[in-house]
Amino acid sequence: MNRLESYRHKKVLVLGLAKSGVSAAALLHKLGAFVTVNDMKPLSENPEAQGLLEQGIKVICGDHPIELLDEGFELIVKNPGIPYHNPMIVGAIDREIPVITEVELAYQISEAPFIGITGTNGKTTTTTLIHEMLQEGQKHPLIAGNIGTVASGVAELATQENTIVIELSSFQLMGITTFRPRIAIVTNLYDAHLDYHGTRKEYWSAKANITKNQTEADYLIVNGDQVQCQELAEESSAKVFYFSTSKVLDEGAYISNGWVMWGQEQVVQLKDIVLPGVHNLENILSSVAAAKLSGVSNEAIFQVLSTFKGVKHRLQYIAEVKGRRFYNDSKATNILATSKALSAFDTPIVLLAGGLDRGNSFDELIPYLENVKALVSFGQTAVKIEDAAIKAGIKQIKRVDNVEKAVPVAFELSEPGDVILLSPACASWDQYKTFEVRGDIFIEAVHKL
Repeated sequence: MNRLESYRHKKVLVLGLAKSGVSAAALLHKLGAFVTVNDMKPLSENPEAQGLLEQGIKVICGDHPIELLDEGFELIVKNPGIPYHNPMIVGAIDREIPVITEVELAYQISEAPFIGITGTNGKTTTTTLIHEMLQEGQKHPLIAGNIGTVASGVAELATQENTIVIELSSFQLMGITTFRPRIAIVTNLYDAHLDYHGTRKEYWSAKANITKNQTEADYLIVNGDQVQCQELAEESSAKVFYFSTSKVLDEGAYISNGWVMWGQEQVVQLKDIVLPGVHNLENILSSVAAAKLSGVSNEAIFQVLSTFKGVKHRLQYIAEVKGRRFYNDSKATNILATSKALSAFDTPIVLLAGGLDRGNSFDELIPYLENVKALVSFGQTAVKIEDAAIKAGIKQIKRVDNVEKAVPVAFELSEPGDVILLSPACASWDQYKTFEVRGDIFIEAVHKL
């Protein structure tokens, strides 16, 4: 890694722990900074903070005392989940203390270039596909961000021979200053996380940060079927490549005559791709664009696309039990993601859905419920999702306490040839710590059958 001297003796506050905070604090300590960690969880219940304390790092736990900001900090590294209206962040900005997220720190120390992937949906699948293609093409990729190891931990180990492929949230991108990916990808833009960002403009602006430091020497890959992505690209200084599932492009990635195309070059036939779902074509096209710009051969791309069946918790095939196929789409934490999952199948579906109530209705889901023969609901939004199902004409509706109980009920409502799909359309936090936990419980319940 680049051992930056600029952090030596610099007074830095790491606000909020979790994996990124722990990694950032430990890294800053190695770089010679005077690090203070502040986390809401009490020290007695906070093994991460205890571990940092044992390294000689100052730790303050149990609350966020605003007077802490008067101790002369030169920088704050905040957990991405802490919103900018948090009193500590407002206070820091008032005091003109720079605030970054851990991904900015990772970029500063990295010897390796970055491929950064953001967007509302498809980030995880796209990130995984690019990593697999670069690996098959012997380009020595490392995967980081929300999908893999914390970015700064990866950057510490990376050399100039590597490429860091990183999934980036809008929360992370709001906290960058110099981060500049060699290749940036925006998969799509829809309304999301408005409880955090406040407005659509603020959310889309955060996503656009992925390209704000790019130059004409860099590449930006965006969805050519979305006006909002095209508008974002027009503001970029990078060389822009579009991908499209609906039109032929002179440059970029698109579909033509049963082939995935890169410019005028045939890359792989659609019939050889095993990943299900029309929506995944967008992810495939953006991944092919990134791979081709990275010098990966068509043979390597074919090898990945002819074997890759999906990311865990994202339309993941689990098993077939007595003629019923089970799919885990626990990462579908919004209506758009669930609508795309439902569109991936033309067979009867038993849908398992529900979770955290963010105040929205589910009427937008109604047009996609055509193939849903039965609904098993759970969580805070059970009644709202049931209301949408009734409007869609679904006759079989059962409510259960949780995902584990939903699986055998769904099995009883199904017949051979049906798909049983966990695609909640909601975050998991009303009942489960993460969508991964929710998905793992679903998988275990399927195996119990």
